[in-house]
Parts: sequence; C-alpha cells; structure tokens
Amino acid sequence: MSDLVPGGNVPLPGGPVSVRVPGGFDVSALVTDDGGKVGGDEDFVFYNQPEAPGARLRGDTLTVDPARLRAGATRVTVAVSPSDPGTALSALPSPTVRVTDAGGRAFARFTPARPGRETVLLLVEFYRRGGGWKVRALGQGYADGLAGLARDFGVEVTDDAADRPAAAPEPATAEGAGDELLGLVNSARAAAGSPPVRADPRLLSAARAHAAAMAAAGTLSVETRDGVSVHQRVVSAGFGYLTVGEHLVSGPRTPAEFVAYCLRTERTRATLHDGRFTHAGWARVPGGPSGDTYWTALWAVPLTPQGLARTTAEVVDLTNRERAGAGLPALAVDARLTTAAQAHSADMVARDFYSHTDPDGGRPWDRAAAAGAAGRTVGENIACGQRSPAEVVEGWMNSPGHRANILKADFTRIGIGLAGGGRAGTYWTQLFGG
Repeated sequence: MSDLVPGGNVPLPGGPVSVRVPGGFDVSALVTDDGGKVGGDEDFVFYNQPEAPGARLRGDTLTVDPARLRAGATRVTVAVSPSDPGTALSALPSPTVRVTDAGGRAFARFTPARPGRETVLLLVEFYRRGGGWKVRALGQGYADGLAGLARDFGVEVTDDAADRPAAAPEPATAEGAGDELLGLVNSARAAAGSPPVRADPRLLSAARAHAAAMAAAGTLSVETRDGVSVHQRVVSAGFGYLTVGEHLVSGPRTPAEFVAYCLRTERTRATLHDGRFTHAGWARVPGGPSGDTYWTALWAVPLTPQGLARTTAEVVDLTNRERAGAGLPALAVDARLTTAAQAHSADMVARDFYSHTDPDGGRPWDRAAAAGAAGRTVGENIACGQRSPAEVVEGWMNSPGHRANILKADFTRIGIGLAGGGRAGTYWTQLFGG
C-alpha cells in the first residue's frame, strides 16, 4: 500500500474504488469536468444527497466507479467536514483516508496535516489521465464551509442548504433521566470539590446507542454483540475526546438509584467525581431479556489542539522524571517523531489494530524514517486503555521492556501521540530516537 504525501498519486485499479474516513467527519464529493465545475447540483454528493451516477456515499465510505460517472466527468474531489457543526475541524484528529479496490484491499492511504482555522478539508481527488485514472493526495484546507466549497465548484446553494443544521438539543427528559440525573450528578461532584459537567447531544446519542445494544444482548459490556465498543460509538457520534470514562450498569430503575450505585465503590465513585470531565451523556433502556434496565453514562474531556499538546507534554515530563531518577539526561521533543507517533496512534484507531507492526508491515523505524526522523536507533512503546499521562507512564514503567526503552541511554529525542475511539479507548504511542 502506498502512503501518499500531498501531491502524491498512484494509479487506480480497474473497477470501483472506495474511500473511508472514520471518526467524527462528514464525507462529501464533487464530480467535475476538467474545468473544475460540476455539471449540475446532482454532482454534489453529501449526506442529504448520497448518490450520483458513479458515486455513492454510505456512512463514512464513498464508492466511486469511474466507468459509471456521467458523461464529461473527469474528476471527483473528496472533502471532509465535522459531522457536528459545533466542533471545529482542528479539534478532531487528522482524518486518515484509506483507498481500497473492489475486493476491499487497501492500495493507498493519506493522513494530512492537522488543519487550523479551515472548516473543510479537501482530502483526495480521483482524476482521469490519458486512458486511465489516478488518485492524488490533496490535504488542502478550505475556510468557507461546505456551502462555500459547493458554490465555488458551481453548485447552486441557497440558505446554506449544504451545511448540516445544528443538532436539536436533547429533551430535558432524555431517556427518562434528563435534568434530574444531571442535577444529582453535579450535586455529588460539588460535594467532592469537582466542577459540574454539562450534557452533550453527541454523548447522549452514543450512550443511547450503547445502552440499547446492551439491552438487546442482555449483557453489560464495553464492546457489544455487534462488535462496536462504547468508545467507537463516542467518536462515531462526532465527539473527539482526550479522555472518556463510562458507567455501564444494569438494575437501577431511577436516576437516584443509578447515582447511588455509582457512588457505592471507590472505583465507580472516582469516575463520577473526576474533576477533568466537562461533558456528559447518559441513557437508560428498559426491557432487556430478563426485564432489567440498562444504563450507559459517559463522562468526557473533548479533544482540542491545546488539550492534546498539554497531554503529550505531560507524558514527556513524566518520562523525563523517570530518566532523571535513573541519572539520565532528559529527552528533547522532536516534531518529526511526534508526527509519526500521532499518526500511528490514529492508525491503530482507524484500522482497528494494536501492534508495533501496522497491517502493511510498517515498523517503528519505518514510520520514523518516513517522517524524516531517521537516526542511529529507534524505539517505540505503545499502550491502550489508560486514561491519563500518569496512568500510561506508570504502566510502561511497570513493564520491563517498556521501562528499558524509557531508560535507554542511547535515546535523546522523543515524540508522543494519542488517539481515542478504538475498541480499547485511548491508544498511546511513545517514539524514541537517538
């Protein structure tokens, strides 16, 4: 598989191809001629108009069949925007797009740089060259919204019809909990000296879906029978997070009983009281196979560029404290190692694997070299499931192999990456160079 850089291109195999962009993104496409203009409004493929000749959008996957595009079409431009209108594009992880052939085999991948103030990102374009078709990586930000992008390609847009309307606020009694549960939660948090949390419609949606899946299966589980974890549901609902906690409970019938359950043990109480959490979502679904009521409550810290930088800096600081305790010099942050580490964490989430070797056979030194950070020696620690820098560094230090990397005298540089939304929650990467 080819890892593309902006401007890089590879030929398309014969037949349909698909692009998938997981995470909290809306995928859209514009079918154009050589002049870069659509033939009509029907050439704009997005969530409200998911099909055009030769192009079909299903969820986060766009399928393009060049042979079936309308007459005169020579280019298909693929763009992404936040699926939640209240979330900035820069607050989401950099989108990783994978291009697969008709048999589902990936032949190209592209992860652009994290956008700044842009509201739409042009990811890739399929274009005809001679008698064949190619895909080219773009990574170009666009600041005028999806409606503005569509207009510039020649689509007639009125009243910002191409922009997703803001999500309607959840009813005060969402899933029968509403203000009563939020009041009880924030009262308990105040008693513990923690700030209040506020309801978030994306977390409410994710909680509702997970509670319903648990009730249908009649069992409590982080990953339900459909193979989807609660963390994946959070990101799919459009909520990128730095850290997330959950209560998965069956039995309590009322909000008061549910909160009392969460306060019963030290572990569940710590999650409810955690002062980092700022956003919340919850749901209860009655009527499981045994008549039980199933609850999902989610507590989260949203992903922001500042929060990501603060979290990775804390991992570096804790790592250097361990080195100082062993009489070793501090590691310097290397932007290239950071880029490679962040890309690996995002890749583990996007492609649902957990390994130093990615599905294409790439190893840590390959990723470091691709980012321009080749050195005499390279090492990597990964972890998943930990919810804080302190927890992940402690876990690494309690593992002989990971500890050896942290305390290796030959290493002089470090990069940290983390991404949330995989089956195990948050995926961490620590990449060393010397």
